[in-house]
Amino acid sequence: MRLTSEEREIAAGAQGPARAMAMRIVAEAGSLLGADCLIPIHSAHIDGCLYHGDSGVLFAERLVEQGGRVAVPSTLNVGALDLLHPNRVKLDSHRRTMALRLMRAYEALGCKPTWTCSPYQAGHRPPLGVDVAWGESNAVAFCNSVLGARTNRYGDFLDIACAIIGRAPRYGLHLPENRRAILLIDTTRLSERLRSLDAFWPVLGAWIGRTAGNRVVAVNGLQQFATEDRMKALGAAAASFGAVGLFHIIGVTPEAGTTDDAFVGLPPEETVVLTPDMVRTARSWLGTASGETVDAVAVGSPHLSYDEMATIADLLAGRRVTLPFYAHTGRHVVRQLEASGRLREIEAAGVTIVTDTCIVVTPILPGNSGVLLTNSGKFANYAPGNTGWYVVYGSLKECIETAVRGKLVRNEELWS
Repeated sequence: MRLTSEEREIAAGAQGPARAMAMRIVAEAGSLLGADCLIPIHSAHIDGCLYHGDSGVLFAERLVEQGGRVAVPSTLNVGALDLLHPNRVKLDSHRRTMALRLMRAYEALGCKPTWTCSPYQAGHRPPLGVDVAWGESNAVAFCNSVLGARTNRYGDFLDIACAIIGRAPRYGLHLPENRRAILLIDTTRLSERLRSLDAFWPVLGAWIGRTAGNRVVAVNGLQQFATEDRMKALGAAAASFGAVGLFHIIGVTPEAGTTDDAFVGLPPEETVVLTPDMVRTARSWLGTASGETVDAVAVGSPHLSYDEMATIADLLAGRRVTLPFYAHTGRHVVRQLEASGRLREIEAAGVTIVTDTCIVVTPILPGNSGVLLTNSGKFANYAPGNTGWYVVYGSLKECIETAVRGKLVRNEELWS
């Protein structure tokens, strides 16, 4: 891989040890990934701030000690602590201390302490066509697909290294030729009622993830039903059930005004017509529990928007939950809820609001096992392995009604 003379000087230490280490990391990763050079980036979103072990803490603190600072605007993904509600998380003393050290180190590197997996709903919205270096799978999918900025999935250490030097390897979804759709998914045989359900979109995402793998897909038939929150949910499920970094919704997303735009004038390599049976099969992937028992409810992966939190308040309608109910959102949304008075309504109903983190990355749930009801495709996929809990998938309304009544409430007619 070619480096410019300036980049070689940075790698040799001309701009300090932190930038030298970051440049060497990015250059070596670029060579391994088949990049031909590095490109400037507009911004970064950092996923390495989540505590996975002491080595990650020591790495970040070393960058701080060496004078490291991000060169581009950089937001932070979730950490392992809820800094607004410290007692939510059940880490032991050592892990709690190290998790906090890690979060503080990334702040010291100049990153903005957003602590959310939905940075695009916290003001971090790069413009169409610019290159960025983002971590967090759902954020990568949203950034590429809904915003039309260009990023690969940059993992721990590589994300902050890109942010410090303001460059990323030129490969993958940074290249226009890799952004055209390969697979066409036709949803027009599904009823309008089904396509208009919020609960349909994570199921569609799960189906796309398992079917497409890392291929770029274009979806037809959703033009009148797509909203930002629905596309957020679709992308999160597609990225967690597969490796989808970019999807197009024809007539909605910025690189897919028409089918020809999405496929750059070429025919699809494969076309799949979705049927109700295929959707029901995909829905079954989002559940591991049998029976009617539910021990807790969790929503908000990715973090809930203000509109989604307001919908929770509307659905509760002054009632109280009788099961543990966890609603995950960003602190930017909490500020909006406080200003509107809706935070008081939600907390008065017994809902536990979780910020800065979520239940699948740090211990928050009561006990080590149980049955969790969720409306999140990402929670449904990750919770069994990460928490030991079985999962049931339902709509947000079903989550609310179950939590209020204390028993599973589901409307199977929605999927007929």
